[in-house]
Amino acid sequence: MGVNYAAVLWNRQKKIYDLVMIGLILLYLLAFIFITLAFHPEITQETLLIRAFGTLALVMLQIILLIGPLSRIDKRFLPLLYNRRHLGVTMFLMASVHGVLSILQFHSGGDANPLVSVFTANTNYGSLANFPFQTLGFVALVILFLMASTSHDFWLKNLSPLVWKSLHMFVYLAYFLVVLHVLLGVIQDEVNPVLSIIVAVGASLLIVLHLIAGYRSFRSDSRMNLADEDQYLLVGTVDQIPDNRAKVIHHEGESIAVFKYDGKLSAISNVCKHQNGPLGEGKVIDGCITCPWHGYQYLPENGCSPPPFKEKVSTYDLKVKAGEVWVNPRPHPEGTRLEPVTF
Repeated sequence: MGVNYAAVLWNRQKKIYDLVMIGLILLYLLAFIFITLAFHPEITQETLLIRAFGTLALVMLQIILLIGPLSRIDKRFLPLLYNRRHLGVTMFLMASVHGVLSILQFHSGGDANPLVSVFTANTNYGSLANFPFQTLGFVALVILFLMASTSHDFWLKNLSPLVWKSLHMFVYLAYFLVVLHVLLGVIQDEVNPVLSIIVAVGASLLIVLHLIAGYRSFRSDSRMNLADEDQYLLVGTVDQIPDNRAKVIHHEGESIAVFKYDGKLSAISNVCKHQNGPLGEGKVIDGCITCPWHGYQYLPENGCSPPPFKEKVSTYDLKVKAGEVWVNPRPHPEGTRLEPVTF
């Protein structure tokens, strides 16, 4: 969290993350260039760079989309999720290099404006073998530009979380267009099917992981919760909740995180106000529940962010009976203070 907007919030973890990312990018580009030259020494420098940056951008986009379901399946992937914006913006820059070089190579030598030429040089939209695949890549690049240019929290705040999240879901449309762009380009320009197979395997892996993560979430949401005479729901025993962490239950669309800290228990909404992050997967740091996604914090007793921040989430009544923790699934208004339950 930060009181004021800053261009980039680099802490020690993000600096290490970015250095590793840049190192891997350079390693990929060098490896791609050397391997390609070894097998295709006749390739031109322009084509080599176009393919190097294009495949790099595709690999990075694939990784970005895999991070979400992987972090829901296994929490050890969460550190990648924390820094995904840095990876996304860098991926757009790599895709931009690919796009600019392609336009200069194939569309800058004629009388038409190069950008106009992208859409007019080939209009065989009814032919699979001659489909103008470059237009698909151009549209995908425009979508990625919109996402990269609005990746900062300034836009999240001013567009509203709902609009911002909806805009950034277009990354899946961009991915679909990129896959078609690559596959159609391979059909027209390549004989070797290896690249097509790699792209197809990557897309299949992404679909499978999303289905697994979605199924786990569905099972968790649909699980019946035991209720007592007051319609409180059983969370579990006190010992089942780790210190400074939470246990999450789901009931009729509500997701509730019950935290244990300093010999006390408090329950708040599991949904962070920033990007709907899972607060129950975070932990209590310096007396504040800290969202695992981007570090937004809330006081456990009232669901309010510490001053000067103004975010608020709902709170829930708790009780402890014979070592068991029970929660009332009816939320209090956001920011309502409730005395923590001791045990």
